[in-house]
Amino acid sequence: MKKYDVRSCTILRKEKLTQDVYDFTVEAGPLADAAQPGQFAQIAVPGKTLRRPISVCEIDRARHTLRFVFQVRGEGTRILAGFEPGEALDILAPLGKGYDLGDTNRRVIFVGGGIGLPPLLAAAQPFGKNAILVAGFRTKSAVILKEDFEAAGCRVLLATDDGSLGRRGNAAELMQGLEFDEIFACGPLPMLRAVCRIAEERGVPCQVSLEERMACGIGACLGCAVKLRGPDGEEHYGHVCKDGPVFRSTQLFLT
Repeated sequence: MKKYDVRSCTILRKEKLTQDVYDFTVEAGPLADAAQPGQFAQIAVPGKTLRRPISVCEIDRARHTLRFVFQVRGEGTRILAGFEPGEALDILAPLGKGYDLGDTNRRVIFVGGGIGLPPLLAAAQPFGKNAILVAGFRTKSAVILKEDFEAAGCRVLLATDDGSLGRRGNAAELMQGLEFDEIFACGPLPMLRAVCRIAEERGVPCQVSLEERMACGIGACLGCAVKLRGPDGEEHYGHVCKDGPVFRSTQLFLT
């Protein structure tokens, strides 16, 4: 198979996780064999010119399946949510650079906010009990994937804005007092800024997945340009789709 490819993928399972978050498992053949944690797919939506970028939530190479958990944010994702098991999705995948997991015997922490959790699940699973998930949500009814991280063996700590589940506050606040060797994060920009500051203060590496509007998904357009810092400190522009979506925190200017 090429680095990425297009395939018609049959939906095997569909679940509605919250009022606006859907969970699809699709038969993906060689796309599942090639996918890595943190990568994403571009899914075609009938009647829409541009595909919708959806992160890979889980990879099952034995069953050749991919799992996608996405939130309805507009007409395109609303149409996508209307698909049912047995129907096929036109999927371009796997795209982008995912997380560099390294030694899975290290103590690591995964930090997610809201719909930023799905790409963290596939990355956390190989770490099992060596991983802690700290996750923030608006409220109890918005919590997703808690049981999936627990099933992987991860310790799970939750925060909600209204205090309806877990600690009242945000995910970054839950990191206080925890010991870890590396951070993996995905979520809203304010949370990512706080996480990167903690990584810098602690002197630990940090990998961050950025969410960005994308058109092509392969670096052919300028829809997801982002300013980056090179190894020599020189500033340049790259693409979230091609050079990311996962970056080292030291590469980013999260202003």
